[in-house]
Amino acid sequence: MNAVNASFEKLQDYEQRSLSFEPGKSDGRANSDEWAGMIFRIGRIRLACNLRQVHEFLPVPAFTPVPGTQPWLLGLANVHGDLMTVIDLACFLTGERSEISIRTRLLAANLRGRPVGLMVDEVFGQRHFVSGEGKKSKLAKDSPFRNFVHKQYRSGKDTWQELDLETLFSNAAFLNGAIA
Repeated sequence: MNAVNASFEKLQDYEQRSLSFEPGKSDGRANSDEWAGMIFRIGRIRLACNLRQVHEFLPVPAFTPVPGTQPWLLGLANVHGDLMTVIDLACFLTGERSEISIRTRLLAANLRGRPVGLMVDEVFGQRHFVSGEGKKSKLAKDSPFRNFVHKQYRSGKDTWQELDLETLFSNAAFLNGAIA
């Protein structure tokens, strides 16, 4: 009976430790400077956005075009039973339509409580960054990404530009998908 109690206590200990676990903490010390980012590519630009802003990435679903909208607003898609607005992010930023390939993905986010899918050329996965290691972005002054990227991070040989979705989602041109 003693061995059963000891095993049960060990399971309770595992449960308590798993319930108290918080990402970003190491050995009980908080690292509030760390954030997790979804990393992806648009053209040659490598980008990251905070995982708090993107809840999943998925293949581009079938979508229905909406007449009278900007070329970057591709249409509406049924995703998990919700009507999602599908945006060609490269087209919005650069004016050039993206080609949909086997690597093309939608970053699913919420804009004012409504689902929106941002189409990107490729998603690489997730990476952790430390805010204190971020440097001012060195994008060219004429880069269409410049208004939406403020910091960049180095990880190995790669440089990741942090795309600020809050800035994008509050941009007047982005919010107005209708043709003028």
